Amino acid sequence: MSALRIALLTYRGNPRCGGQGVYVRHLSRELVALGHHVEVIAGQPYPELDPGVTLTKLPSLDLFAEPNPFRRAKIRELKALPDWLEYAAMRRGGFGEPLAFSLRAAWYLRRRDFDVVHDNQSLGYGLLGTGLPVLATVHHPIAIDRELKLAAGREGVERWYGFVGMQHRVARRLPKILTVSEASRDSIREHMGVVAEVVPLAADTRIFKPRPEIAKVPGRIVTTASADEPLKGLEHLLAALDSLPEAELVVVGKRKPAGPRVRFVSGLSDTALAELIASAEVVCVPSLYEGFSLPAAEAMACGTALVTTSAGAIPEVVGDAAMIVPPADSDALAKELLRVLTDGDLRARLGAAGLARTATLSWEATARETVRHYRELTC
Repeated sequence: MSALRIALLTYRGNPRCGGQGVYVRHLSRELVALGHHVEVIAGQPYPELDPGVTLTKLPSLDLFAEPNPFRRAKIRELKALPDWLEYAAMRRGGFGEPLAFSLRAAWYLRRRDFDVVHDNQSLGYGLLGTGLPVLATVHHPIAIDRELKLAAGREGVERWYGFVGMQHRVARRLPKILTVSEASRDSIREHMGVVAEVVPLAADTRIFKPRPEIAKVPGRIVTTASADEPLKGLEHLLAALDSLPEAELVVVGKRKPAGPRVRFVSGLSDTALAELIASAEVVCVPSLYEGFSLPAAEAMACGTALVTTSAGAIPEVVGDAAMIVPPADSDALAKELLRVLTDGDLRARLGAAGLARTATLSWEATARETVRHYRELTC
């Protein structure tokens, strides 16, 4: 069959934070390997891409970047309607990047010749005006993040997440929505009123693999969990650590005040992250919800034992390769972490089960299934 010309959109492509930048990198690489032309169209922070994938930068105002988040834009920066909308949303306490990016992308796409447009969860109104076949991947409904932050008593949540209604309306008007797990499919139906089709993700087993040359650090627990995201459940893992006096916790994510046995790291390369996972006796995923959980898949691919919650898609992803506890239950988390840390045979069994499970998933399979959906849309 003929090669497809694919526009892959991502309004944010951070390769070191969250799964969306990882998704764009691996999917685009495998689509190119299958013989298709892929142009990734992205806003800041830009993704890291493999050779053969074209990157087109659509700069936003980048109003939330360090070291000056929520900065005042200069008049000379406000050149077009998307700039004004993005800035006005920030000034009102909202997040305007998905809408502004979609409008910039629509203007760009109307002057280009693509067979299909694949949106990575911007779901902005501009997608409805490209004149091209459009589908989108929804990793999980952002309404879930909003609900968890409201439950945590965060201020300004309704204003910040004002874009969620737009995303729901746009998703209902697109001809096809993809998602990454059955759990996420169910959540999308419940929150967005959309029927999505499942295309699972995978770990990059070229990098995330057993590394027998790396010694395990006794008592080391590794987790990937941003401190400012209630969704990731870090506070419950920190509480559990109080019952594990011989353990140390390494958190891949944003720093927050924590005890002396907690270390935060960020900006790791994929190789450095894989080596860190290989050095751990256990990886913990304490999330309150996950649409898939790449950290769990990466730990399994490294052959490292897992302790996770039962939230969202995690049990679907890990199967028998993890000890699973209820979400937001620090006591249960501490109990299972202690059990895994003190039982070498159990760690070995969980590690072997993880390796067997990740052998059934690959980014090539993800790309092939995604192409099948492209062709359904374009035929």
